[in-house]
Amino acid sequence: MKKTGLLLTGMFIATGCLAYAWQKMPRQQSDLYLQKDLGAIQQETSQPEQIVKHEDEKGYAYSMLPEEEQTLYLEIRDALIRFEEDVKLSSCDKDMISHAFQCVLNDHPEIFYVDGYTYTEYTLGDILKKITFTGTYRYSQEEILDRQLKIESYVNQCLAGMPENADDYTKVKYIYEYLIHHTEYDAAVADNQNICSVFIEGRSVCQGYAKATQYLLNKTGIFATLVLGRVTSGEGHAWNLVQVDGKYYYVDTTWGDASYQAVGKTASYPGERIPTINYDYLCVSTEQMNLTHTLDNVVELPVCDSMENNYYVREGLYFTEWDEERIERTFREEYEKGSAYVTLKCAGYDVYRQMQEALIERQGIFRYLDCPEGVVSYSEDEKQYSMSFWL
Repeated sequence: MKKTGLLLTGMFIATGCLAYAWQKMPRQQSDLYLQKDLGAIQQETSQPEQIVKHEDEKGYAYSMLPEEEQTLYLEIRDALIRFEEDVKLSSCDKDMISHAFQCVLNDHPEIFYVDGYTYTEYTLGDILKKITFTGTYRYSQEEILDRQLKIESYVNQCLAGMPENADDYTKVKYIYEYLIHHTEYDAAVADNQNICSVFIEGRSVCQGYAKATQYLLNKTGIFATLVLGRVTSGEGHAWNLVQVDGKYYYVDTTWGDASYQAVGKTASYPGERIPTINYDYLCVSTEQMNLTHTLDNVVELPVCDSMENNYYVREGLYFTEWDEERIERTFREEYEKGSAYVTLKCAGYDVYRQMQEALIERQGIFRYLDCPEGVVSYSEDEKQYSMSFWL
């Protein structure tokens, strides 16, 4: 018997963020059946076995798979890259096929043109003999080539501005800032689940941001992979795991693209001085990320326990204790640099509470700010243990 099944990737999240989620779909939802009795066929046409190379695959998800699934991954990867049809797979486990397919897409943001896949089951009586695989595509090969040229143009322009001799941290910070400055969050834009929305349209949602971040960092030689999960509201979300100087960190470019909400004694604040970048999500630890994010990834991820290349640590804005002299020096330096605002990040709640009490409740902030009108505009983020003050 021959059965043909159709699997489409992804599920819509209420925020407009579409994340490829590995889920086991009930057969009645995922399979479209076509009956054909192979018992009436004297000889089945044989297909040559695929030759797949393990050594040329660097993807993180791939590295976390058992050997049998790695082979399946490579078969699917090559079929999608070559636009092959009815490729015989080495496994007949449909759950494993679904998982391996998801891992391929997580590792390869450049495969932006894939919508999903179809598979065909070949059975003899009740025995499943083989499964063949065919990708489903959003565009024709001519359209794919045109989009690849546009993507290449964007990438070249972006990377041309990267500082010379940049270290790993500087590369990650540059791409984080570049994407935020050149992308707007828009749930209605087309292709918002792939890199086209960012690199061609300049508008996207979380998965588009995350895949674009992964793509650009990989181009600079920085390890980055896609991470799937949820945020505190329960909505699906996507961000990145990166490696800086050999240590793992999380980066969430989408949540970095958000203006602070100025609060205080004024009813409004000049819009041009409201920051467009939130650095709370640039190179953070697992402990910090877990304050607002929950992992639901397709493969296991390492614990990120380093703060060495966290943004606030690298920029001298991270406080492990209340230090009045350092606070004063920090504000003075930010004024000298011409900054519009400064964010102070605390190592934990106790330090945050000390800073809140000293600067806000006892109004000690007026010692450090130039406030001719006696007004301070600031924001607080208790979950991230951070405070921002406008200068």
